[in-house]
Amino acid sequence: MNASMGGLTNQLNNMNLGGHSQTQLITVNLIGVPPNVGDLDAPPPLINLPPNSSVTQSDKANCEPSYKRCTFNSVPSTASLLSKSRLPFGLIITPYRSLKEGDDPVPVVTDTVIARCRRCRTYINPFVTFVEGGQKWRCNLCFLSNEVPSQFDWDLQTSQQANRWNRAELNHAVVEFVAPTEYMVRPPQPPVYLFVIDVSFPAVQSGAVATAAKTILESLDRIPNEENRTKVGFITVDTSLHFYSLNSNSSEPQMLVVSDLEDVFLPQPDDLLVNLTEARSVVESLLSHLGDMFKDTHTVGNALGSALLAGFKLISSIGGKIVVLQSSLPNIGPGQLKAREDSKALGTPKESALLQSAEPFYKKFAVDCSRSQVCVDMFLLGSQYSDVATLSCCPRYTGGQTYFYPAFNAGRSEDALKFAHEFAEFLASPIALEAVMRVRASKGLRMTSFYGNFFVRQTDLLALPNVSRDHSYAIEVSIEENITTPTVCFQTALLHTTCFGERRIRVLTLSLPVTNSISELYSSADQIAISTLLANKAVERSLSSKLEDARDALTNKLIDILGVYKSAITGSQGASPQLQSCDNLKLLPLLALGLLKHVGLRASSQIPTDLRSYAMCLLTTMPSQLLIPYIHPRFYSLHNMPVDAGTYGPDGIIMPPPLNLSSEKLERHGAYLLEDGQNIFIWLGRQVVPQLCMDLLNVRSYEEVHSGKVTLLQLDNPFSQQVNAIIGKTRESRRGVYYPHLYIVKEDGGDPSLRLWFLSHIIEDRTDTVMSYQQWLGHLKDKVK
Repeated sequence: MNASMGGLTNQLNNMNLGGHSQTQLITVNLIGVPPNVGDLDAPPPLINLPPNSSVTQSDKANCEPSYKRCTFNSVPSTASLLSKSRLPFGLIITPYRSLKEGDDPVPVVTDTVIARCRRCRTYINPFVTFVEGGQKWRCNLCFLSNEVPSQFDWDLQTSQQANRWNRAELNHAVVEFVAPTEYMVRPPQPPVYLFVIDVSFPAVQSGAVATAAKTILESLDRIPNEENRTKVGFITVDTSLHFYSLNSNSSEPQMLVVSDLEDVFLPQPDDLLVNLTEARSVVESLLSHLGDMFKDTHTVGNALGSALLAGFKLISSIGGKIVVLQSSLPNIGPGQLKAREDSKALGTPKESALLQSAEPFYKKFAVDCSRSQVCVDMFLLGSQYSDVATLSCCPRYTGGQTYFYPAFNAGRSEDALKFAHEFAEFLASPIALEAVMRVRASKGLRMTSFYGNFFVRQTDLLALPNVSRDHSYAIEVSIEENITTPTVCFQTALLHTTCFGERRIRVLTLSLPVTNSISELYSSADQIAISTLLANKAVERSLSSKLEDARDALTNKLIDILGVYKSAITGSQGASPQLQSCDNLKLLPLLALGLLKHVGLRASSQIPTDLRSYAMCLLTTMPSQLLIPYIHPRFYSLHNMPVDAGTYGPDGIIMPPPLNLSSEKLERHGAYLLEDGQNIFIWLGRQVVPQLCMDLLNVRSYEEVHSGKVTLLQLDNPFSQQVNAIIGKTRESRRGVYYPHLYIVKEDGGDPSLRLWFLSHIIEDRTDTVMSYQQWLGHLKDKVK
């Protein structure tokens, strides 16, 4: 055993564990040089841990950035060094990220032998040390020596001595333990899906009810139900509540109507929430008729608040999901809302009030839900104002998500397809239930602020009735006392119940070296993690004070970082014709400008409150992989792309090289694709050749092209096949359920508002209110003096 522990200097390079020299600090000039947008996909700076930092030679011993990344990969040894650097200190955590093709599954420790530190409760991990001949292990967070469990070196399946160095928790930074009974306060809950469906006149007219019912019906086999334990229930709501008795012995559901909205009661508690497998035929019967049941309605009121209270009564003893499909503003009963959109307030300091919740009912309801392990997800399909700012409170405090489909009309096949695809993927996604998450860190470090969708139950315990796939959480860290060790460690533990009824603990361990050098701190800074944290902080600032304050804080943070780089690292003082940064932070000003010009933060009197509120929901829940293209869209030339673009290569579909977001790239005879993960645009220049129009859209000339939302035809020519393959890869390659709409945009002659919307993504250009990228750099340079 000791032989295995010694001499581990030959660590694998891609793990960044083995005694590399310090990451080199390379200074670059920013002004006058177009940013290299291809570097947005570059990996973060190497983690240069000292030799022998981990007990095994595994290349999986340290956390992958897609699960957890820090804003810098060397941690400052003192609070004063952190303060002097002006760099933000935080973690970006996506504990339950989806697995794409080629991803390693998370290893599972099934023998219920869980070694934890007696003092700080850290889970054993690759960065502990074994002492006293391997009889004890020393915690790498608080340094207490702990007994190694007697079963740790034993294989339960073969009943023989086992090699501890093969244990997953000593080789993998991300690992899942099957939890013994002491980790449960009750038997693991089954997955529960309670659908609350708006059936008022606007919901029926738009086709939302029929599309939702059809999607649920077609998704019944995809809803997680491996153990046949999943329960479902349905409440439809207009000015009354309609419950459905789904007795498995009946052939047809029975509707029960409750008109008392103030004192909600359950008319027949036993058959309103049923086992999906046992009651499958009666559930199918309800869903196949639901689209037509209210087709002649003229009821325009909606009592969502009462429906939520009824739903809570129905499932609060078990926990689960309340899935809301809402098409009109709740205007009667508890939680009633008024249309408060005020176009005169947009773009003024008064706008902030419109971005805050109008009604305390929803936050209070969400906090009650959190205590009972109930998660609320909102699908908002309104043709009018939806008050996303207020209704998104429910998902925000219960670990759910808000989805928004403005001006939804199922009569447009693109609208129906997008909603049905996203809703079906949402229903099919595995979820973690009744979860709590805590982040522990080495002595001297403390978690101070938390961003994302959850409720903070204790000072550092996040309550998550659901952990949705690919939800991200940002956490700020402070240094409370000087760090004297060569490394520090962050460990995230997510205690949850799987969809198939197993209580598990997912543990993510990230070890980082400690530095007392400001240049080393800068050379290890991660511009993607910093941008993700700043996006979360900007949204919080917008909601707690004003949008303008958030934009100012973001600008000032960039000035601080670049100012420290100039004075403390390059050593230059006074005026300078150049603005310098380290190579690994050279795209931070571009990403910050992308945030300033983003629909969630941009100074504008033209952005509807619902659109801005929804953008803020996305900015605070997306993992970095989705967030970066959302604030800095991907932009490709189609008319002159390489011949192999859009064809299969060794790693799947080959994408064209990304272009800078500058109108200088737009040629009059060109065709371009721009996408931000939420929408895809194809821009056609006014002199585009007729053959391209024919190959791509099956029309004879530019004049015949119709702009707007489209489904691209699959035509029998190489160009059409390549473009369709690029769009297909764009829609499938990212994590999350999103299925972007596709718009055709004409340089002239089409919809002017669509053209302006497309151009608002060209962030290196000047717009009415915000400077161009080079002007922005000049502004930062002047302020850095």
